Amino acid sequence: MTRIIPALSEIAAGYDAVFCDLWGCLHNGRAPFPAAVAALAAYKAQGGIVLLLTNAPRPRAAVERQLDQLGVPRDIRDEIATSGDAAQYALMTGAVGRKVWHLGPEKDNSFFTDLAEDVPRTPGVEKVALAEAEGIVCTGPFDDLTDVPEDYRARFLLAKTRGLPMLCANPDIAVDYGDRRIWCAGALAALYEEMGGRALYFGKPHPPIYDLARRRLAQVAGREIEADRILAIGDGPGTDVKGAQGEGLDTLFITGGLAAARFGPDPAQPDPARLQAFLDAEGLAPRYAMGHLA
Repeated sequence: MTRIIPALSEIAAGYDAVFCDLWGCLHNGRAPFPAAVAALAAYKAQGGIVLLLTNAPRPRAAVERQLDQLGVPRDIRDEIATSGDAAQYALMTGAVGRKVWHLGPEKDNSFFTDLAEDVPRTPGVEKVALAEAEGIVCTGPFDDLTDVPEDYRARFLLAKTRGLPMLCANPDIAVDYGDRRIWCAGALAALYEEMGGRALYFGKPHPPIYDLARRRLAQVAGREIEADRILAIGDGPGTDVKGAQGEGLDTLFITGGLAAARFGPDPAQPDPARLQAFLDAEGLAPRYAMGHLA
């Protein structure tokens, strides 16, 4: 049975580190959530390690810049691991070929240039037109404020016919940008697979991003931290909760994010019966839940 808690501080002493999701937990794409910032600051002040674990398709440095622009204080985090970081390794080792078509906005161009220090500097990856490509790198729609997955059906038909694999740099289906819901790369990859194409994933809930997070956590801590001393925090049932569950990590499910409408009229106060029914139906078992991170 998932336990609904009022604050992170109630369980913080049981964990040496947290893997905290960003979008929907710490910010909404426009501004940080003050209560979440305060909760992570208090956790760090007590000696906990905060690793921000995000399905952003951009490398760590680009996410750091975005957090700075949003006004998220640097001193609430120790490290960051992104889906973009994990996917870069696959790209540079030839997972989808050397000539790739980039499906994504210009803001994601750093995926090809700002390589993390632990990513091989293999030469020869070139962005080309779809007709010339050996594979696809999908970081999201070209315009995530207006485009929907169906807009890409014709191009996906061509790509599937040519047998192009797709590297999906962000398995998220959607996120809330302020008061709007926008599509992510995961929704495009799902459509591509539905049409018969092949997609490769590296972010939550898939193992590569957790392997990366554990390596970076060990560097910060100076030692390996056991799974039962790590708490995963996230609002995505199919990414954050499912991924942490697969890795043997306790999870704090933030119910007031992507799935808020399922748990009653007040996003800050999930209805216990509705929450448990949803989790049972989805085969998920987070140890804790709360409306908003605080």
